[in-house]
Amino acid sequence: MRQPKSKCVNRDQYGAILFDLDGVITNTADLHARCWKQMFDEYLQKRASERREAFHPFDLAADYQLYVDGKPRYDGVRDFLRSRGIQLPEGNLHDPGDVETVHGLGNRKDQMVNRIIDEVGVEAYTGTVRFIQQLRRDGFKLAVVTSSQHCDAVLRAAKLDQFFEVRVDGNVIENERLAGKPAPDTFLAAARLLGVEPKRTVVIEDALSGVEAGSNGKFGLVVGVARKGNAEELKRHGAHLVVEDLGELVD
Repeated sequence: MRQPKSKCVNRDQYGAILFDLDGVITNTADLHARCWKQMFDEYLQKRASERREAFHPFDLAADYQLYVDGKPRYDGVRDFLRSRGIQLPEGNLHDPGDVETVHGLGNRKDQMVNRIIDEVGVEAYTGTVRFIQQLRRDGFKLAVVTSSQHCDAVLRAAKLDQFFEVRVDGNVIENERLAGKPAPDTFLAAARLLGVEPKRTVVIEDALSGVEAGSNGKFGLVVGVARKGNAEELKRHGAHLVVEDLGELVD
């Protein structure tokens, strides 16, 4: 008989749970995707007009998942532009959003996200909140591992900041010069900070690059969250178990 999904994450086998943020804990994945599209479309349209070329917009279905989702911001800019045969100067971390450099475009997208979080706020998924509360009652160590530099603000807005002992976010990635997903470095850093071996650690991700990172790090269990109906794709990229919502893992 197949083990119920809610029994797969058990205290006897695992000691720590590492959560991605956007699309796993909060509904901010769609927010990020929309901002990426707006930023890239504005840039691509301007470039096409200046060069008198056809405008090919950023594809939310294909381009976002393949080149951007789950990655550090500037890696996403580089990888998408490379897919279009475009190479821009790197610039520097403080480039304003109207400068056409890798950092300038990344910072423009970041400004859009900040504005929406301030104006609209964020919501946590109910099933995720219930799962986090159960994990805390059961004595698991919890961490957030995300390429977002908005982690603290998002968790505070969702009233979940008190639940996580460790946060490895975009600021830590930058300061520690960690390789972003699909490399396992960020997850390995979080497990190390929690004092739990990877084989006794669960990774929970909704991004293809994230489940790849969990698989590459040889973590004990990699859970994919298929909010976009992409269960099979998550499995192909390394998820051991796939759910549509983390409420499925609540007893």
